[in-house]
Amino acid sequence: PRYRPDWASLDARPLPAWFDRAKVGVFVHWGVFSVPAWGSEWFWWHWQGLHEAAYERFVRRRFPPGTTYADFAPQFTAHDFQPRQWARLFQQAGARYVVLTTKHHEGFTNWGSSVSWNWNSVDTGPHRDLVGELGEALRESNLRYGLYHSLMEWFNPLYLADKKSDFKTQSFVLKKTMPELYDLVLKYKPDLIWSDGDWEAPDSYWNSTSFLAWLYNDSPVKDTVVVNDRWGRGCSCRHGGFYNCDDKYRPGTLPDHKWEMCSSLDRLSWGYRSNMSLAEVMDEMSMIEELVQTVSLGGNYLLNVGPTKEGVIAPIFQERLLALGRWLDTNGEAIYESQPWRVQMENTTDTVWYTSKGPVVFAIFLLWPRDSDLHLSSPIPSPGTRVTLLGYAGTLKWQKSPGKGMLITLPYMLPSPLPPQSGWAVKLEGVE
Repeated sequence: PRYRPDWASLDARPLPAWFDRAKVGVFVHWGVFSVPAWGSEWFWWHWQGLHEAAYERFVRRRFPPGTTYADFAPQFTAHDFQPRQWARLFQQAGARYVVLTTKHHEGFTNWGSSVSWNWNSVDTGPHRDLVGELGEALRESNLRYGLYHSLMEWFNPLYLADKKSDFKTQSFVLKKTMPELYDLVLKYKPDLIWSDGDWEAPDSYWNSTSFLAWLYNDSPVKDTVVVNDRWGRGCSCRHGGFYNCDDKYRPGTLPDHKWEMCSSLDRLSWGYRSNMSLAEVMDEMSMIEELVQTVSLGGNYLLNVGPTKEGVIAPIFQERLLALGRWLDTNGEAIYESQPWRVQMENTTDTVWYTSKGPVVFAIFLLWPRDSDLHLSSPIPSPGTRVTLLGYAGTLKWQKSPGKGMLITLPYMLPSPLPPQSGWAVKLEGVE
């Protein structure tokens, strides 16, 4: 069927199956904001939009008088950017897809956009096509490629003029935003478009529905591409492909629509900050908890890192990503391609979460129980029930609980030579 440029038609498109099966992705926030590397990726807005004293002080202290934001671009060098190394790291992290910022609200494009004259990574800064290079490396590693793209640009004169007309004119959309989106799709054939920067204007201003109709009907990725829900004021959590709803969104109960939770290893920023402290970085346990809770509730988990202006992913971020990958090496069977079960979490505790695959149920427990006895009240066992612990050889003993459910005897030794990490999964066969 051909899709019409209206939400009723577009929202009826089935989501390509790869996205739900993938479960885990890595988000990368990288741009000119990586040069001041302070505050967050919203640096320019806080400095020149809101004129916050702390930002003005920061620029006075660190940069020559009269410095403008445009002066940062030549220092965005990407000297140490090695796309194949990134791809290998993301693969080892257990990610099945990667989303790169092609353009944040600052308007600087990480590819040679013909409508972003001299404000792109080919004409200035790295003098490289960052979007294309990373895409090539990810595809060699069999990872899906998503492109983040901001519809708006804080200080673009065309955008500001449209805004002044209360979005009755569309110069910015017709001359900048839409040409870039079509260019990205035709040039890089992304698996995913992660739209953002939509909140000030309605989708009719952005021409979102006509773009999506073209994307689903006639584009080179019409059968495989997935999009999110940020296509205009009021669209979030209502229209589009999968739902993001808000940054770091946690629904609490099982939503009836496919969704994604995006989270950041630096709890205070998406872009790189040179003054980040260890206490501000998510620890391994929090990361695994977020992943498990998200997947149990039917979501995908998109975990963000912000590289430096040279293109280095900070060692602490690498360490966290590799820890996630090790956990998934052992427990991925309970995560990838899983479905939510009839119960998502034990009603007595938020430390046990469930996923399923066909008749098989996985109970993922975040704390190792005292006495190594795991009590599960939700599964109904049968005489033929078989229990195994992922990453541990052999079956586990279990008995029916006096109340309801089952009591599983875990091995006395932790199944990992490392100190107790977070999250273990028991595989239950023959339960209801």
